[in-house]
Amino acid sequence: MSLTSAIRLPWLLLISVAVFVLDRWTKTWVAAHIALGGAIPVIDHVFRISHWTNDGAAFSMFAESASPQVVRWGLIAFTIIASVAVLIAMIRLGHRFTLTTIALALIFGGALGNVHDRVLYGSVIDFLEVHIFSYHWPDFNIADSAVVIGAFLLVLDSMRSHRREVTAAEERHPTSRP
Repeated sequence: MSLTSAIRLPWLLLISVAVFVLDRWTKTWVAAHIALGGAIPVIDHVFRISHWTNDGAAFSMFAESASPQVVRWGLIAFTIIASVAVLIAMIRLGHRFTLTTIALALIFGGALGNVHDRVLYGSVIDFLEVHIFSYHWPDFNIADSAVVIGAFLLVLDSMRSHRREVTAAEERHPTSRP
């Protein structure tokens, strides 16, 4: 491994840190400037900056659980285990920039942002509120966005890899076409 390839991991970790810092800053700003349950319209009937807390998982799953502490600590444990797995993958693949390594960096930063809130506050602040016609998308935050974008990039990269494998296989074994 060359020196230039060895120094790419810190840049990937910097992406994770940037996601974490942006997530913390936006949640802190929302908590300081918007009352819980309040909102600031950005685009009427389409997008608002709101202030809600989420005790559950994505889309408030498990938020109404009869055992909120079990859900909280279960989500914390799951997120920490998943974050360690993502970090290990980043370390192993971090000698180069790919869609996969950038995706892992986004997921890692987002996971740390939300687990930070769950450990310290018991819930996360969700503040991005989107309405599409009569549909209200569940509120989310920067950490959630980073995780979803990272997951999308992983799927995209796996589809690209599959496409390259299919093309290579076709080149090795051309079929006769009428």
